[in-house]
Amino acid sequence: MVFWFDHDVSGWGWFAMSAGMILFWALIITAAVLLFRALGRTGEHPHTHTPAGPSPEQLLAERFARGEIDEEEYQRRLTALRSSGPLTRH
Repeated sequence: MVFWFDHDVSGWGWFAMSAGMILFWALIITAAVLLFRALGRTGEHPHTHTPAGPSPEQLLAERFARGEIDEEEYQRRLTALRSSGPLTRH
């Protein structure tokens, strides 16, 4: 066993030991954080997609159900929605 207090260590030796200890603990902490993050991840990536909202037809039906538009307006708009084809979201 080597005991540092028995040896005459110059200023650079103390610096090297201090830097080594700091690097050692930095590596240990970094490994622990990366392991914690890797274990905490789920299979899905919730930030990569937005949840789908109601379709335009569903919104129109809700407005009709609330009495905001009458049946004639509902049918006219529903026909217009269906004739325009599928909507694409960007």
